[in-house]
Amino acid sequence: MAEIKIAGIMRAGAYSPNHIGNDAAIFNVTAEQLRKRGCEVKVYSEEQLCAGEVTEPIILNMCREQRSIAILQQKEDNGDLVINSGYGIENCTRERMTRILVGSNIPYPESLIVNTNEVVKDAMIKAGFSRCWIKRGDFHAMHKEDVSYVRHPEEAQEVLQEYFLRGITRAVINRHLEGDLIKFYGVYGTPFFFWFYPFDEGHSKYGHEAINGKARGIKFDLDHLVSICNSAAEALDVKIYGGDCIVSPEGEIRIIDFNDWPSFAPCRNEAAPYIAKAVLTAIKNHKKI
Repeated sequence: MAEIKIAGIMRAGAYSPNHIGNDAAIFNVTAEQLRKRGCEVKVYSEEQLCAGEVTEPIILNMCREQRSIAILQQKEDNGDLVINSGYGIENCTRERMTRILVGSNIPYPESLIVNTNEVVKDAMIKAGFSRCWIKRGDFHAMHKEDVSYVRHPEEAQEVLQEYFLRGITRAVINRHLEGDLIKFYGVYGTPFFFWFYPFDEGHSKYGHEAINGKARGIKFDLDHLVSICNSAAEALDVKIYGGDCIVSPEGEIRIIDFNDWPSFAPCRNEAAPYIAKAVLTAIKNHKKI
């Protein structure tokens, strides 16, 4: 019998917009890597977690549902090992992420955090915002409309009104950045890091990649990008991560999005062994505490 028993919790389909198959694939490949290393991995759904069926003290998860996150945090507080941390998952919601990254001096777009029922045109004009991105502040994106590109403050006001009518009370407004859009994946504490130009590769969740369009191949410092991403992972408390950044025409790098456990779609077979190793390292270190 395997000495290490791990509960693997799949992401609910509603929180894998346009990526249900990819999210399941990286999770299953990682579970298989752990089994090859002598672990017993029992796979659960988020519904089963919420029903109290998960009893293993080591939890590997892709959860996004708010009830699930609260349960994970309670289990962590009681001494269980949870990867990614329930607190880290919560930190990747837009408003919290913005506050943490800015507060940690991690390169990030100029931003406004607002109530969706307030008038923001004057604040945007004062800040010099024209083209920008409006993102729901309270949670992860579940629908295309949860991330909206706007061209001027008047349009921004209309989008915020729509958010308010949908019951979304808080939003983050990011200044639009010109340059090459890069998507990245990483595993904190390991050498694994993968990046590519999503528009050029036809990789998309909602089609927003078309705004910046085809990459120009602007030169940038890859080591600096890796350093920024690992700093963000540490600040947000997320070991298995992915996200997006913009490389400006001058080569400046700014993170525009950071996610807990993305699909790793272009590199899942390469990433899975490193995720498994990171989990085993975390288990080893956790037992020392």
